This record gives sequence, structure tokens and C-alpha cells, in this order.
Amino acid sequence: MVSVVSLIGLPGGGKTTVGRQLARRLGARFVDADHVLEERLGMPIRAFFEQHGEPAFRDLEEQVIDELTGHTGEPLVLATGGGAVLREPNRAHLRDRTTVVYLRSTPEELFRRLRHDTQRPLLQVADPLSRLRDLHAQRHPLYEETAHFCVDTGRPSVSMLVGLILSQLEQAGCLPKDGDPA
Repeated sequence: MVSVVSLIGLPGGGKTTVGRQLARRLGARFVDADHVLEERLGMPIRAFFEQHGEPAFRDLEEQVIDELTGHTGEPLVLATGGGAVLREPNRAHLRDRTTVVYLRSTPEELFRRLRHDTQRPLLQVADPLSRLRDLHAQRHPLYEETAHFCVDTGRPSVSMLVGLILSQLEQAGCLPKDGDPA
């Protein structure tokens, strides 16, 4: 059965929100990789980006993904940062050590959700929609390469998305069927 479920996707795709509810439904612990990173950095990711640049951030992110995906023990739901898939070791650790769900969103959907967000460093540009389109073009193939399952975020509610994920995991034999002993 599933020990670790990882959620991947673009910034604003719902990884943290969906991850918390999914963990609750699975009786699992929830971990947001970005929160772990901010604790280690001692500052917000945006501030670290500004002071040290993206490559330094990605180095630390790679260490954290390795640690979190090497987790053995109680069930875990892991929300990754949107750019975690940019490094091949991260993609390999996620795919080989966890069950990966890609929360697939269009750049336009994300723009509607994020247009007032000031905390995501990669979106602090003159044209965030254009930036989201660029990120999608760059990362979408990597998300698909890494994922075991894809769920379109579109218009469903968070609880509906969690239900879709649970259904896919159950159908694939990653979860016990309702009524079966775990």
C-alpha cells in the first residue's frame, strides 16, 4: 500500500490545500516541502531567492526532497514546490520512492487564483500570466514524466479533487478497497 503520496504541479495548483485534506482522509501526516525549506532557511523562500538566487535554493530543495522521499514509517502526503521537478534527482526520488499525483492546471486557471499573490518569487514579474505560460511549457512535460497519476484541477472543489485522487489510488491498488482491512 501507499506509504508516501507526493503532489506536484505549478505554483497555485492546490498542492498544499489538496494535500492537507488528502492526508486527513488517508490518516496520514502532511508535509509541505516549501515550509520545511523555509524553516531551514530561516526566511521566506522569496527573500532567499532575492539574496542567494534560484540555483542555491534548488540545491537545498534537492536535499530536502531526498530526505522527505526517503521517509519510511507512517503514511505521508508530501506537497512539493512547483519547481521541484526541474532537477532530475528530484524527479527520480519522487517517482521511485513515492506515488506521484500531478495536479494539472492551465496557466489561465492559475493566473485567476494567483493574480494578487505576492509571495511566489517566480511570479513577481510585469506579466505573471506570460510567466505562468512559460513555466507550464517548461515544467508540464517534467510533471507528466514524473507522475503516476494526473488530476485536472479545473473547477472541482478541493473535496472533489481529493475524492478523484483517492479513487485513482484505490483503482490502481495503492489503497485498500472500502470495507477491506488495511
